[in-house]
Amino acid sequence: MASRTSTDLTHPDVADLEFTTILAALSDPVRLAIVARLAEAPDAELACTTFALPVSKSTQSGHFKVLREAGLIRQRDEGTRRYNRLRRTDLDTRFPGLLTLAIPQGHKVIESW
Repeated sequence: MASRTSTDLTHPDVADLEFTTILAALSDPVRLAIVARLAEAPDAELACTTFALPVSKSTQSGHFKVLREAGLIRQRDEGTRRYNRLRRTDLDTRFPGLLTLAIPQGHKVIESW
């Protein structure tokens, strides 16, 4: 959920996306699952509250922050909600095939919950 005192959301430019940072973000099963879930809704934004994650709300917020700062997702606030969208076009441009490998692994994580 977006905070009333939240700071501005910053997103790295496509040219600034770093392979090692992306891989580090994807190395956590919860974050991998978030990416897979966002890939299922390519034309939609999903609120943070729509994810059924097996971690606390504060831990979820940290995972979304890591994904945003790595450049995997774009976030925006609307009222008290924070919406998320996978930066698929940007990632496919910068690292072709990476999401094709990562998304099925995220689905496996979701299936194991």
